[in-house]
Amino acid sequence: MSPVKAVLFDRDGTLVENVPADPDRVRPVEGAREALALLRRRGIRTGVVTGRPGVAGGPLTDADMRRVNHRVDELLGPFEVFAVCPHRPDDGCHCRSPQPGMLLWAGGRMCTGPAELAVIGSTAADAEAARRAGAHGILVPNGHTRPEETIRADHVAPDLLTAARALLDGPPKGRVLADERPIQQAFTTGP
Repeated sequence: MSPVKAVLFDRDGTLVENVPADPDRVRPVEGAREALALLRRRGIRTGVVTGRPGVAGGPLTDADMRRVNHRVDELLGPFEVFAVCPHRPDDGCHCRSPQPGMLLWAGGRMCTGPAELAVIGSTAADAEAARRAGAHGILVPNGHTRPEETIRADHVAPDLLTAARALLDGPPKGRVLADERPIQQAFTTGP
């Protein structure tokens, strides 16, 4: 059994395409189903974390957010926990990344301490929140991840499946996590 007992995934841009309010447009990112299946087969719990500042001061309602989370759960679940920070950046909350509050709360809901928790996200704030919580953070860059975020991350994986594979035998090892596919497949974009 892996010393990593639970993995929290940032929702938008990491686990699913970035569609904050429309459940009909929720689409898993490439490799999401396979990554989740791999972890779950090993008995590693999975959860979702997301910052939704539009709930606190804008166009999103709590019901909108719950509908999107429900759709994510239908497509990729079941997840043990969904944790949401509804605050704006200037609210000074303890749960908005890079603060660790949401991760610690979600880990606690899964009965998992920080040393046994991994966080996979696509921003420096996700990686910093993991570090502050005492968890293992893996950055999976997407089209919105800035180069300086990738440079500062403790662990970087080229895709979600590689990030999940890196956790099967314990906490991530090395800064840039390697793809386990044969070299010809690792750099081929087609099926």
